[in-house]
Amino acid sequence: METFVLAGGCFWCLDAVYRDLRGVSDVASGYTGGSAKDPSYELVCTGTTGHAEAVAVTFDPDVIPREVILDVFFTLHDPRQLNRQGNDVGTQYRSAMFYTGDEQKALFEAAAARAGEWWDGKIVTQIAPLGEWYPAEEYHQDFFAKNPNQGYCLAVAVPKVNKVRKSYAEYIKAA
Repeated sequence: METFVLAGGCFWCLDAVYRDLRGVSDVASGYTGGSAKDPSYELVCTGTTGHAEAVAVTFDPDVIPREVILDVFFTLHDPRQLNRQGNDVGTQYRSAMFYTGDEQKALFEAAAARAGEWWDGKIVTQIAPLGEWYPAEEYHQDFFAKNPNQGYCLAVAVPKVNKVRKSYAEYIKAA
């Protein structure tokens, strides 16, 4: 098993998409990349901690290739938007990949280069070492499944889930 820590806007969308993929055994929402110790959602939302909303995606690379996990990441958010995703604005919503070693760093750099071929404009995704990881509050874990009719989920998460389901159909878990 391997874990990638990825940030691409609100963690609810990333969580919803990755839970749908075969080979993914766990997705945890949390905070990383900042300076505050044990930050809360409310504190991270102020944009003053430096933390990004992120997900730790644990998967089996024998079932789903590392490159697919990373290409999904660049499919489900716009990596050209600096410190925002749509109406979510602030450094906590930045596009970022947090690596645990040289091999992950190289994989992340290669994925960002591939994404640069699909997207018009400069990729601004931050690639940085993983610092302290703080799990988000329980109500953020698997938020989409628990709240499928919530307004943000319907307006923002559903289109992203549908886009990935269409683009990566061969990796979607059976219903």
